Amino acid sequence: MNKEMRNVLRVICEQISLPKKNIAALELTGTDPALPSSFKIGMAAQSTIATAAMAANEVWYQRSKKRQKIKCDMYHAAIEFRSERYQRINGNPPPDLWDKIAGTYQTGDGRWMRLHTNFTHHRDGILNLLDCGNSRDEVAAALANWMGQNFEDAVAERGLVATMMRTPDEWNVHPQAKALDKQPLISLERIGNASPRILTETERPLSGIRVLDLTRIIAGPVCGRTLAAHGADVMRVTAPHLPFVTALATDAGRGKLSAHIDLNTEGGAAILRDLIADADIFVQGYRPGRISR
Repeated sequence: MNKEMRNVLRVICEQISLPKKNIAALELTGTDPALPSSFKIGMAAQSTIATAAMAANEVWYQRSKKRQKIKCDMYHAAIEFRSERYQRINGNPPPDLWDKIAGTYQTGDGRWMRLHTNFTHHRDGILNLLDCGNSRDEVAAALANWMGQNFEDAVAERGLVATMMRTPDEWNVHPQAKALDKQPLISLERIGNASPRILTETERPLSGIRVLDLTRIIAGPVCGRTLAAHGADVMRVTAPHLPFVTALATDAGRGKLSAHIDLNTEGGAAILRDLIADADIFVQGYRPGRISR
């Protein structure tokens, strides 16, 4: 483990209150660039996966008074960060990840925009805003009539998904960058009280822990998948009417149970409340206050 990685892990452990002695259990191999990128993707992947493993190791110690050695190769970690691209179902690769008009385009002032149109309502909203047909050529021609910042602002006002690309210096002075810089890595807020769960030694660090996963797309589902990888019983809850990206749903669903519940119905909401009551961990990625409705 090099000095830079050790410092990164020390900062992470400090911010999430994970004992730094867990770092001694790590055997990390590999160096960047693990994959072609302008960013240190290998370091980001390896440090994230190693931290999750250290946290699981700490739970294991609390349950068994034993510790395990942790091995994590940077190249393997980077591939896991792109696992939706490498999964195989019955030997077949996943379907295309992106909608046909998703991607990068140049605006009239020479700025570059990235459009995210995987969901039909996002795609239709972009096409309505641009007043053009559903093809890359038509989208490119329409965007040539826009200034980059004006288009980004119009997209945000309509609740769509597209961003203007920025240099590191441009991003560092952006209000969003300044706001994010003030945020901790993890924020903990007590919202209620519950009796401590007594954890006894068992087969795996999170064995017997029940997790209800009400998340979608990438970050939230990967959280549930990580808990499942360390032994938790994870149930993913979704509904047939919600849009999804097949490759992401299958890859992030590894190790989970899956159920469809329509939360717009009285019966569906009651079922969810019963599931929450039986869960040890409830993971959800909706806007604040949305679930309470």
